[in-house]
Amino acid sequence: MDNIRTLNGDLVARDLRFAIVAARFNDAIVDSLIRGAVDTLLRHGAGEKQIEIIRVPGAYDLPFIVKRVAASRRYDAVVALGAVIRGATPHFDHVAGQCASGLARAADETGVPVAFGVLTTDTIEQAVERAGTKAGNKGADAALCALELANLLKRLDV
Repeated sequence: MDNIRTLNGDLVARDLRFAIVAARFNDAIVDSLIRGAVDTLLRHGAGEKQIEIIRVPGAYDLPFIVKRVAASRRYDAVVALGAVIRGATPHFDHVAGQCASGLARAADETGVPVAFGVLTTDTIEQAVERAGTKAGNKGADAALCALELANLLKRLDV
């Protein structure tokens, strides 16, 4: 395996541009995800002018705007952030499922990496844990994913 070429994306922002598309619903949670994503991109060399934050009403609305943003070709990667917390009705299943499949479709159809930073949790406590306390910050994780994928695409020359 020593002679097999392996390609990876590095974690340096260089001249990359990022869009963070974030839901306003569950704002207290999502704001923490945004802070984590922005902090991560800045720590990896992005300047503030390389990052743009776009807000949408809720997680269900993310795919529609993410696809438009990605198709604009103004960004090397998109970070989608939101929080869908299970309630007493099947609403959670519909929103979470449509959001996830729509974001995957946006990446496939545009060829621009879309990092999935949408929390899908059973409780508000789980969401808080994943937005910067015990379980880390999933916004930061999504930003790292976007950064790595954007750099990997540049190395693939596709």
